[in-house]
Amino acid sequence: MRAVIQRVSNASVSIKQQKTAHIEKGLFILLGIEEKDTQEDIDWLAKKIIHLRIFNDLNGVMNQCSLDINAQVLIVSQFTLFAKTKKGNRPSYTKAAPPSISLPLYQSFIKAIQSLSTTKVKTGEFGADMQINLTNDGPVTI
Repeated sequence: MRAVIQRVSNASVSIKQQKTAHIEKGLFILLGIEEKDTQEDIDWLAKKIIHLRIFNDLNGVMNQCSLDINAQVLIVSQFTLFAKTKKGNRPSYTKAAPPSISLPLYQSFIKAIQSLSTTKVKTGEFGADMQINLTNDGPVTI
């Protein structure tokens, strides 16, 4: 499992030129899943992400987690996080789990984040061609 976590001032997902999800200050998460991932991996990663201290406190120090600031969360499935580019110029995605495996785990990750979060979790649409707009705050990307 791979995740790219960005601290954002705002982020949105559009599908076919229609905005389908939007958040203000919070976390934008790209999630890639491979075949060997399990529910245990999901639970660990969700807890780790929610408790990452990447938001500034009153002194401007990254000392607060998403729970401390009531951060919003937007999650997008991203199989291309497993791109292999060593050979040739066309990336290979053989490590990415097929939809029959990744969709249930993606949905489980959303539920895990939602159970830990203080706000409603927003998502992209699994398998859709999406356009993402965001303002990375910091920038902070993990």
